[in-house]
Formats: sequence, C-alpha cells, structure tokens
Amino acid sequence: MFLIVGLGNPGKEYDGTRHNAGFAVIDKLGEQAHISYWKLRGGSLVGEGKIDGEEVVLAKPQSFMNLSGGPVKALMAHYGLSASDIVVVHDEMDLEPGTVRVKMGGGHAGHNGLRSIIDKLGTREWARVRVGVGHPPGRMDTADYVLSVPRGDAAEEFSAALERAAEATAFLLTHGVERTQQEFNGS
Repeated sequence: MFLIVGLGNPGKEYDGTRHNAGFAVIDKLGEQAHISYWKLRGGSLVGEGKIDGEEVVLAKPQSFMNLSGGPVKALMAHYGLSASDIVVVHDEMDLEPGTVRVKMGGGHAGHNGLRSIIDKLGTREWARVRVGVGHPPGRMDTADYVLSVPRGDAAEEFSAALERAAEATAFLLTHGVERTQQEFNGS
C-alpha cells in the first residue's frame, strides 16, 4: 500500500493555484482510481482505491501547507506505513514551469510543507513528485506568485504538468523511483 500525499491549502480560494499543484494531482489520481468517496481521517481528506493494481491511499492534508507533517504522520500511523511507502506531490519553484521531476529524499529547499513533513517524520527518505512552477517574475512577492492561478499560456503549461505528474506518480507505484526518473526526468 502506498500513501500518496498532495500538498496544498484547503479552501476554494486556493483552488487552481500553483501552490495547490499537489491537491490537483491527487484529484486526477482519484479519478483514475475511480474514488468517489472521500472521508476526513487524521486531518486529511482521504480516498482509498487502486491504481494499476496497487492499493493506494490518496490524501490532501486539511491543515495549511506549513502544517502538513502532522496529518502525514497521523495517516502513516493509522495505516501502519513507513516513509518508504509515501509519495509526496508538491509544487517546486526551483524547476522551470511545466516540468516534472521525481526523486527520493532531499531537503526542503524552503518549501514549508516539505519542512513540516521532514520535521514530523524525522526523515527525508520518501519519494517526491515535483511539479515545476518557476520563480515569480520581476519583483513579484513569492507568496503572491505561488498563491496565484496561472493565466494564458502559463495555465496550459501548468495543466500539462499536472497531467504528467499524475502519470509519473502512477508509474512510480509499479516501477520504482529509479525507473520513473529515467522515464520522466529527462523530458
């Protein structure tokens, strides 16, 4: 069983924002797994199902981004999972918009959601699917940028990246991190 956690902020005002890339990918995976029932468990909105024959728990923590670690830890305890059973999907400013990269472990690079998970779990050794959103243009505030909804060409690019991130996440479940990196990180 895998716990796939999408990072984002709860509330309609955050729908479609760059920072909610993780939530959007979880929604796409939920459709793929035909999950129609979501419940609140351990501080997350959770759906259970199968993707490519693998049992999955899809989760969208309902705390704000910087407190994501508590709900992740609670779900791991509830389902009896270890860090090696977790995939975290999140936005990544250090990647060009529209790119998707998969990796195992690493730091938080200033991402408060990742920082919270690292702090609560006491480890960095879990898989990550990173959705590139790039840096804000000019002198635009970072928070304003990630909490904005992409427009025009940027919206199309973001949408394509979300689709690709969902594909990479599903592929990861059956092929592992290294093979997924070979398949998705080069393009």
